[in-house]
Amino acid sequence: MIKHSAHCYIFTDRWSDDQIGLLDIARDLDLDGFEIATGDDVAFDPALTRQRAQSLGLELTISPGGLWPRECDLSNPDAANRARGLTWHCRQVDTGASIGATAYTGALYGHPGVLHYRPLSDDEQGWLAEGLFKLADYGQRQGVQIVIEPMSHFRTHVLNTGAQAVRMIEKVNHPNLSLLLDTYHLVTEVRDYGEQIRLARGSLWGLHACENDRGAPGDNGLIPWNAVFTALHAIGFDGHMVLESYNSTIGATPGDFAYSRGMMHHVCEDGQAFVRDSVAFLKAGMKAAGG
Repeated sequence: MIKHSAHCYIFTDRWSDDQIGLLDIARDLDLDGFEIATGDDVAFDPALTRQRAQSLGLELTISPGGLWPRECDLSNPDAANRARGLTWHCRQVDTGASIGATAYTGALYGHPGVLHYRPLSDDEQGWLAEGLFKLADYGQRQGVQIVIEPMSHFRTHVLNTGAQAVRMIEKVNHPNLSLLLDTYHLVTEVRDYGEQIRLARGSLWGLHACENDRGAPGDNGLIPWNAVFTALHAIGFDGHMVLESYNSTIGATPGDFAYSRGMMHHVCEDGQAFVRDSVAFLKAGMKAAGG
């Protein structure tokens, strides 16, 4: 059965103990899970988060949305920085394990915002595969799935499409490594969403579902939702659909948080409405596709 989740950034700019009530809101919105962004500037009591999520029957996942040093990068040409990257990611996995999270997702293969404007060399692909194998192996021992998310070429030069990510997953060849596709990032990279989803059969953990402007999924944007739903149904998808955006009412001045994340427009002003409308659209679309 497909699980619907929401990213914490739909409601708050940073997870902390005083945001714990958002888990209750997620449950009231009939969500199955909640994604929490971690990082060096994110501090909270893991036991409190774990206990509340478990009491509500919510599945937690994590991603590196907080402070992440640029040198901590599994694709960095410098071996010392690749080692720093592995250590940093393993620390996030530890945080995930402490709250009972089932997956650690994101652009774990590189560092968002780092662009070298060239393809990876064979050596770099080998170094990256080695690092991802070690991270997947560590995650397996901690009970946390490692899930890589290809991003737009405006954010990374390492993995931009589902096809590229699938090839890397095959190269790594570890059962604890899988794939998250993001409808927002794919819009600049591919023309055939259905093909990307079908290529990911067997490794597709989930989907970040939002419009081309990071707004709520719907028929008035550029994402070819019919192709998405048809392909998901065709491969028997029963993973995670995670809503992701940035609340544009947060900050000293409304919009400061969204602006700081590179979103210059107001497409998520009411987190609860965003979730309600999105889940209704996604469920209806999958039902129409036969799922």
